[in-house]
Amino acid sequence: MLFNSFAFLLAFLPLALALHWLAERFAPALRLPVLVLLSLVFYGWWDWRFLPLLVLSIGINWLIAEAFQKTKAGGLITLAIVLNLAVLAVFKYFNFFADLAGMIPGLPAPKLDVALPLGISFFTFHHIMYLTDLRRGQAPRYDLVRYALYIAFFPQVLAGPLVRWREIMHQLDERPYQRPDAAERIARGLMLLTFGLAKKVLIGDPLAEYANPVFATAAAGKVVSMMEAWQATLAFTFQIYFDFSGYTDMALGLALLFGIVLPQNFEVPYRSRSIQDFWRRWHMTLSRFLRDYLYIALGGSRHGLPRQVWALFATMALGGLWHGAGLTFVAWGVAHGLALIVALFWRRAGWPMPAPLGWLLTFLFVVLCWVLFRATSFEAAVTIYKGLFGLAPIGTGFKWRALLPAAAFAIIGPTAWNLVHKLPPARWIAVLTGLLFVIILLKIGEDANYEFIYFQF
Repeated sequence: MLFNSFAFLLAFLPLALALHWLAERFAPALRLPVLVLLSLVFYGWWDWRFLPLLVLSIGINWLIAEAFQKTKAGGLITLAIVLNLAVLAVFKYFNFFADLAGMIPGLPAPKLDVALPLGISFFTFHHIMYLTDLRRGQAPRYDLVRYALYIAFFPQVLAGPLVRWREIMHQLDERPYQRPDAAERIARGLMLLTFGLAKKVLIGDPLAEYANPVFATAAAGKVVSMMEAWQATLAFTFQIYFDFSGYTDMALGLALLFGIVLPQNFEVPYRSRSIQDFWRRWHMTLSRFLRDYLYIALGGSRHGLPRQVWALFATMALGGLWHGAGLTFVAWGVAHGLALIVALFWRRAGWPMPAPLGWLLTFLFVVLCWVLFRATSFEAAVTIYKGLFGLAPIGTGFKWRALLPAAAFAIIGPTAWNLVHKLPPARWIAVLTGLLFVIILLKIGEDANYEFIYFQF
């Protein structure tokens, strides 16, 4: 069930809000179990066969956490993390490594014909964050219901944001509709939901029509002109931002409707003036996870320059692999890792970087790297790069109408999070939000592209 579908917006969400309000109003002790049940129904709607995987994942990890609380045996946490990564590897990376093994002559490489469970990368990382902090003595014990809600809360379970236990668990014991600012929270939640829908349906989806045919042409081994290459690359650059940040805004808005504040995930990333700044603004919760649970674990900046260079390279390469089971994703991560390393040496040398030049170089680098992220193979990526760098016919018919407003909103405009929290939830804003919501519903009914790009990760 997708956030931008009629089934969710007109059926599941109203019913879920009604059940949650009844529980919070008349049976507060049932509020959290109701949210857990709703979250499991939401997850199982996509494919009920994967619901037992999520339930078992929650149960086993919670039982291991309980055993650790009693024994303090660090090996239990290590075992749990290994099991989580093993399950992720089987579903997401088994065929990837089978393909690599198949490159060796004579080596059998069987494959698994299984679908990728939605959200497995995200709920796996949620388990790892809690278990790691539990072993460090930073995380407390939680009962099964609260732990299940932390992992499976439906606004975040499919594609984040990656929420640390300390950011959400203290909110679960509140009576959200009894707060003095309850009405304001609901109003801001509805605005975030609507703005996120608008970013996805009105801006992101039309850009797919500019990008998808060109990347399909490259995947088919055909020539891509210079005009087509720049059109498709710029279109995907803005499409993935509005698609993913739109989903995140919807997730934050939905969570607010149920009394939960989730962390912001985007802060105008295409306004960044350096590659480090980009990763502080793009998928911010993933960046913090990679920093705190991988980069620092690999040595970070505390063990000398060679160790720091290695930590940056390995972290970003693994971050690329997390995004997708393909060498092009690894190459995308490696490219960003190398850029961060170059930036590190630049800063250590004390060389200046004018702000306009820093923005231009950062934006061009990010745009060029998106080709690796979007292309289905290195051959397709090379075809696109040939067009970008003028090694193919110039071509004609550059489509720009959807690109101009997308570029303006992505680079100049405010984030939905900042906008919603600066505007008072006045009546006229509520009316305009309602009208925009109706327009989006009509658009969904006509020709919307329902899929979210990050659901494949």
